[in-house]
Amino acid sequence: MYRYDAYDQRIVDDRVAQFRDQTRRYLAGELSEDEFRPLRLQNGLYVQRFAPMLRIAVPYGMLSSRQLRMIADISRRYDRGYAHVSTRQNIQLNWPAVADVPDILADLATVEMHAIQTSGNCIRNTTTDQFAGVIAGEIEDPRPTCELIRQWSTFHPEFAFLPRKFKIAVNAHPDVDRAATQVHDIGVYIVRNAAGERGYRILVGGGLGRTPIVGSVIREFLPHQDLIAYLDAVLRVYNLHGRRDNKYKARIKILVKALTPAVFAEQVEAEFKHLQGGALTVPDAEFQRLASFFTEPDYQRDLPAQSAVLNAARAADPALDNWVHRNVSAHKVPGYAIVTLSLKQTGIAPGDITAEQMDAVATLADRYSFGELRTTHEQNIVLADVRQDDLPALHAELKGLGFDTANIGFLTNIICCPGGDYCSLANAKSIPIAEAIQRRYSDLEEVYDLGPIDLNISGCMNACGHHHVGHIGILGVDKKGAEFYQVSLGGSAGHDASIGDILGPSFNAEDMAEVIEEILNTYLDLRQAGESFLATYRRVGIEPFKERVYANAD
Repeated sequence: MYRYDAYDQRIVDDRVAQFRDQTRRYLAGELSEDEFRPLRLQNGLYVQRFAPMLRIAVPYGMLSSRQLRMIADISRRYDRGYAHVSTRQNIQLNWPAVADVPDILADLATVEMHAIQTSGNCIRNTTTDQFAGVIAGEIEDPRPTCELIRQWSTFHPEFAFLPRKFKIAVNAHPDVDRAATQVHDIGVYIVRNAAGERGYRILVGGGLGRTPIVGSVIREFLPHQDLIAYLDAVLRVYNLHGRRDNKYKARIKILVKALTPAVFAEQVEAEFKHLQGGALTVPDAEFQRLASFFTEPDYQRDLPAQSAVLNAARAADPALDNWVHRNVSAHKVPGYAIVTLSLKQTGIAPGDITAEQMDAVATLADRYSFGELRTTHEQNIVLADVRQDDLPALHAELKGLGFDTANIGFLTNIICCPGGDYCSLANAKSIPIAEAIQRRYSDLEEVYDLGPIDLNISGCMNACGHHHVGHIGILGVDKKGAEFYQVSLGGSAGHDASIGDILGPSFNAEDMAEVIEEILNTYLDLRQAGESFLATYRRVGIEPFKERVYANAD
């Protein structure tokens, strides 16, 4: 993973000292709330419903065990002993005191971490596939490209006060998209052209929130050395023409839609002509330098593709066998495996992890995965480099932590924002709805029979839970002060990205588990052999679901 040099460390240390003084002045009454707001947002500090929330940057989801232990320690000393993994692969603290935040940031700086640009109208944390660099079939490891974007965008003076927040995702796998790349402000796909040259396909104008849109391709192939110049051109056009009079119409997706993708692309190309071949051109030496931070660990190279130890253990232990089948993915190096730890234990807010669990996971990363781990878009944690021989022992330890739920890719692996339990913007609670559905579908055999289903929940239209692209999406809405929930069907965040269709009028909280059950029973009645929920929905449309759900609701 990327390591700070002296320049990086000085930048972060200087920012901590700057914010310490700004916080002192605010608490002393020398800065008003309005004056302090942009300063705290530049450092990832929000004011939520009951307390501040601090969002810690986890670049493209990469963490060392040392960094996770520091977050665990901070959560004990300054918070309530737990943290939350967000859909942008960052980690959030929900209860820090404003006066303590400079000390938290100083502690983070000692392990090469910060909260810079995790909020505000700037370029946010660049995300990617949590299996980057270890999954077979990638065009190349996308993490060096993510690091290039991170270094370009951090403290970029021209893009520090954009019309609205800005998100970029990178994907390098031609068959799978685990980063929801098409619903980002910019989606970057690593590709090769007919000549075998490496480059990028660029999408713009994707996003969720009040106006969910799938991004449009504006460049089918961009030579790799031109990436930063082209991204700079996109941001310049957006910064110049994006609306600043209405925050609900300020995202780049609104500008692209208003101009049309073709006209927006023309304006980007015109700006790009001034930048191409200039100082923003990325030399091959720089790509090589960045790639040097993501070298392979010291794998044992003489391992068989299939572990006899693991096969024997699976044959003797059905729970282990099921967990390997659901939560373990193939690794590109023979004898190794990618393990996803499910942070979706029933009764616990999806994505939450206690300080004790963080310490334990850090120890597991040291013991089994070369001291590194990854956070995921689906609010889980990945140990990316586990020997197959070690899987039985790892599974036994995960059972003790509650991270062994074998549900990755299935209904109860719910993406869920903190909702009204924490967020001041939320119209309704999200966590209790997730728990009610998980309890209704506690029988994993029933869950497996349903096949792969993405269920996403957001507490408001800001869509932090990505409900628009869930196969089943749930949105909290306010009806005269009461909490209700709108359901959408048919969304997808993959290569076949689509925005879900709204089922109809909203439902109250008490009915949500039954509503989901009726939707799934309709699917079971209509599906053809081997057909997934999404495939069934795309074949039959929304009407059969609407008829069944509202007939029973009446």
